[in-house]
Amino acid sequence: MLASLYYLLIILFGMLMPIGTQAWADNVETALMPGQVIEGHAKWEEDCTKCHKRFDKAAQTMLCQDCHKDIRTDVEQKLGSHGRFKEQRECKECHTDHKGRTENIAPITEQTFDHEWTDFPLKGAHADPKKVECKACHKPEIKYRNTSSDCYACHKKDDKHKGRVGTACVDCHTDKSWKEIRFDHDKTRYKLRNKHAEVSCKGCHANDRYKDTPMDCYSCHKKDDKHKGQEGTKCEDCHDDRSWKKTPFDHNKSRFPLMGKHAKVECKSCHLTPAFKDAPLDCYTCHKKVDKHKGTYGEKCETCHSESDWKIIMFDHDLHSKYPLRGRHITTKCESCHKGHLYKDKTPADCNACHKKDDKHKGRFTEKCESCHTERSWKVLLFDHDRDTPYRLKGYHRKTKCDGCHKGTLYKDKTPTDCYACHKKDDIHRSNFGVKCDKCHAEERWKTVSFDHDRDTKYPLLGKHRAATCESCHKGRLYQDKTPTDCYACHNKDDVHRRRLGTECQDCHSLRDWKLWDFNHDTRTRFKLDGGHNGLDCYACHTERMDKKVNSSSSCVSCHKKDDKHEGSFGPQCDRCHDTTLWKTVKSGSNIFRGR
Repeated sequence: MLASLYYLLIILFGMLMPIGTQAWADNVETALMPGQVIEGHAKWEEDCTKCHKRFDKAAQTMLCQDCHKDIRTDVEQKLGSHGRFKEQRECKECHTDHKGRTENIAPITEQTFDHEWTDFPLKGAHADPKKVECKACHKPEIKYRNTSSDCYACHKKDDKHKGRVGTACVDCHTDKSWKEIRFDHDKTRYKLRNKHAEVSCKGCHANDRYKDTPMDCYSCHKKDDKHKGQEGTKCEDCHDDRSWKKTPFDHNKSRFPLMGKHAKVECKSCHLTPAFKDAPLDCYTCHKKVDKHKGTYGEKCETCHSESDWKIIMFDHDLHSKYPLRGRHITTKCESCHKGHLYKDKTPADCNACHKKDDKHKGRFTEKCESCHTERSWKVLLFDHDRDTPYRLKGYHRKTKCDGCHKGTLYKDKTPTDCYACHKKDDIHRSNFGVKCDKCHAEERWKTVSFDHDRDTKYPLLGKHRAATCESCHKGRLYQDKTPTDCYACHNKDDVHRRRLGTECQDCHSLRDWKLWDFNHDTRTRFKLDGGHNGLDCYACHTERMDKKVNSSSSCVSCHKKDDKHEGSFGPQCDRCHDTTLWKTVKSGSNIFRGR
């Protein structure tokens, strides 16, 4: 109440005093103090602003922390007893000043102080005041808050390890009893398993050395190494922590799995030196002495042989090579084809390389034997001329020997497919009928003529023409000189009319027989033969020689001009008055003046 009254008076004096009376106000504040401050604050007793801010009571806590910076740090970082308050408090709630120089404004004793509010709660043996007194940890020259909380600061004198295992005592010891060990080795980088779990700490940590203890096997087991270091220092590759004498090493998990006979072989048979890591992985290094091929088949024994038995050949020529074995090749010995070094000298895959001596054609039919022959038997021919070439063999060609057409080298000299190239010597026409023999002749028989004049030309043979010989019409070269198709070209020598009736013989004559007359003047011309005209000789009217068509005039006067007694006065159309039956007979009702 006194303090509140004090502040109220200060406020009233501050409101009433004029400007420039600040010094007087300070004296007033001093005069109105409720009591002396503690000894620690005595040097600031004359300066009230050090702890108080006018008109702002809440600022007092911040002013306290301006001096007590360590307390502010605890509050901000939530450390120590001040930092553990659930709600922020004002300093004056616990620490009230102005009660005199000797007043203890922090009335905390060893009996009333709760160590749980500190950064180091007391547990185990530390919580028993009969075993551990405050002064055992809190030294007079060190503030309580600055007392170290690590074990080693207090227990250095009790360290039997002499610092060799570090200063983190809590890693192994508990606060219940110094002799109680709680260290879990599995939480380290090296977990203890099997036999290692039975070993005392000194077995690995010689001279209490814990910090830099090696974790490799060889550092501890070097004295047990019967290999004398020749197998390296990685003992765990073959041994484990269950038993030193029993090896868990699985060779099948290595780069060389043990299969077949290898599984029964002793280690030293392959590992000639104690250094296992230097053992070769290839077959030839171990089996060179049993190589009956003397290296001619290369050094890759596994290509043909198996681990089950050296004599068992697992090489499959069809599967493991580019040349599958067929027919007689299956029973052929390897040496028959593989003459030299199998992998250094490339074995040829072409037939002629092996069968050149068997070639009866002497190379004329190329080196591709497989085009005609098969692996089943050399004498069995696989080649089908109809299927494998664009030239199908028919008739007599099917019975002809290969040499009959293929005179030179089969693939170097291109064999012609035209008839005349082979049958020129058989051409009795002396090429007068051209060189396309297949137009007339067939492969079945040379003398059989397959040419059909009606089908294969534009001039069908009818009547007597069908029985005529080819030479009768085709005097020159059949395909080079165009044979004429008009009658007069062939029958001009038979023309008894001497071209007086033209050259279109077919207009009157028949193909059945030259002497057959089938010309009908009444139907095939515009001049009907009747009356006196009927029965007349052709030459009676057709007196002039004609080159092609019959082109005689059909007017009466052209023939009867000499019989015209009128001397042309009645015109050239005599048939207007006269009748063809009898010249002297005049038609009834005729107008003699018609035409004038």
